[in-house]
Amino acid sequence: MIDWGRLPSLSALRAFCAFVQTGSVTDAGLALNVSHAAISQQLRSLETHLGTPLLDRSSRALELTSDGRDLARALEDGFGRIASGIEAVTNADAQRPLNVACTSTFASAWLMPRLAGFQAEHPGIDMIMTPSPALTDPTPGAIDVAIRYGNGGWAGLDSEPLMESPLVVVGAPSLFKGQIPENPKELIDFPWLEELGTTESTSWFATRGLINARVRSRTEVPGNLMLDGARNGQGVAVSTRIAVAEDLAAGRLIAVFEDRLNAGYHLVTRPGVHRAPLKAFLRWIRRAAVKT
Repeated sequence: MIDWGRLPSLSALRAFCAFVQTGSVTDAGLALNVSHAAISQQLRSLETHLGTPLLDRSSRALELTSDGRDLARALEDGFGRIASGIEAVTNADAQRPLNVACTSTFASAWLMPRLAGFQAEHPGIDMIMTPSPALTDPTPGAIDVAIRYGNGGWAGLDSEPLMESPLVVVGAPSLFKGQIPENPKELIDFPWLEELGTTESTSWFATRGLINARVRSRTEVPGNLMLDGARNGQGVAVSTRIAVAEDLAAGRLIAVFEDRLNAGYHLVTRPGVHRAPLKAFLRWIRRAAVKT
């Protein structure tokens, strides 16, 4: 339960947050439509209430102290959640396109082939797909949901399992020419394809005790091109089983090793109230994953 008596006034917190965002007392006053003197008074009042300096006044330009930086991060998160909640409740942000972040491999192999089902159910919701191998955090007014691979538990975010999918090392039959590798060391003699921005193959070799192993060649390409190259026999690749399930079933690719049996994809969102388009997408993708 929140101890309301210990919290500073909301006006003081708003003044501090405005100062952090604008970088000056004058600009913070303009943002809140008050005088710069009122901002300065609120900042000192906040420091007095907390019993610690938030600003270093030893030089002409005010700078945040260590405690000030900690409070700034907390307020950015807190006010961001408030803004998201208000947008969701008032539907003020309903017309903004739904922004989904995921890897290009997941997008091309799993999400895009099924997305017509979501669009048929919700024709009024526009979408933006943001493919990236990097871990992109959901943020107010930008990314609504990130579909991440791993074991879950990302700090400061809500995550729920979507589907399990082990990692697999794959190659085309034409690459192996009937000699399927039975030992990880044998893969050193093959060219490797890797999704741009990741180190999956390096990580995989590390788990097999081959951290210093040097493969024949390593080529980094976008995730969808990595799988195209693997199908064409251009090299070995590390992917998730979900992304190559159809290729394995059709015999276009062969899985020679499998790892991280309990890992999988997760739906990652910011804590708080979700706006209507995001709620609709989450309901749909959960159903789609069950059918996989």
